[in-house]
Amino acid sequence: MSDAQFERAEREILAALQEDGRLTNAELAHRIGLSESPTFRRVKRLEEMGVIRGYSADVDQRLLGLDVTAFVLVTMEKQPDEKTQAFHAAVAAEPHIIECHAMSGAHDYLMKVVACSIDHFSDIVMKRILSYPGVQNVESSFSLRRIKVSRVLPTSE
Repeated sequence: MSDAQFERAEREILAALQEDGRLTNAELAHRIGLSESPTFRRVKRLEEMGVIRGYSADVDQRLLGLDVTAFVLVTMEKQPDEKTQAFHAAVAAEPHIIECHAMSGAHDYLMKVVACSIDHFSDIVMKRILSYPGVQNVESSFSLRRIKVSRVLPTSE
């Protein structure tokens, strides 16, 4: 859905909830300058449309002992759809793969993987990812420092 399809209030709701998903309806209504009932209806409409997909906590991975972040480029063998679906299922089932994107260019997928240590990461790659259906090759790069991490999407131009 394009930005033009949202009214000012809906864009403000999205901006406010991305900043603080724990806002009460009353706080949200006050912040965007509407009464509570229309604010509630707009939020429910955004949820029903799938624009707001859910609410979650932002958890510090290092405090959970996940000190390693790696980006893994995966090259696949040419394969039938069944293997691709099996690969997708294996990725979905692995909790340490926190993102996976199908890519254009030289590699087929880019994964973001978190692990407790380099040894743990090595086990994830060597014992799991490399055994996923259709995987031909993986290349890994490690994050040395987070510069910017944001889940907040722009709501206006």
